[in-house]
Amino acid sequence: MLRRYELTDEEWLRIELLLPLENTGKQGRPRKDNRTIMNGIVWLARSVVAPWRDLLERHGSWKTVYSRFRKWIDDGILDNIFHILSLEAELEELSIDAAIVQVHQHSAGAKKRGLQMRLGIAAEEPVP
Repeated sequence: MLRRYELTDEEWLRIELLLPLENTGKQGRPRKDNRTIMNGIVWLARSVVAPWRDLLERHGSWKTVYSRFRKWIDDGILDNIFHILSLEAELEELSIDAAIVQVHQHSAGAKKRGLQMRLGIAAEEPVP
């Protein structure tokens, strides 16, 4: 059953081979499978405001997901995934979330007296 913010089977098949092998042959506790970890990372990224500690239990320990995320970042694995997926992207529709666009205060109608004050130029008095 596909849950909210999880990878579909089609999405998973596109990135599965780009991730490191799950069974490394080392002794010890078996690793969490890559799909569970990746679903945790995707859930966190899509939920926007959730901290790591709020990760759902079905994705495993937040520490495990975070450490695997950091390892994949440091090893360039996630960069490689994003690069390969961006090559396949159709850029006919492109949107920018307004939450990430910041406007300078002066473009929003703020008074522009700061520069005049620093240069010692007196501001013109408004006409009554």
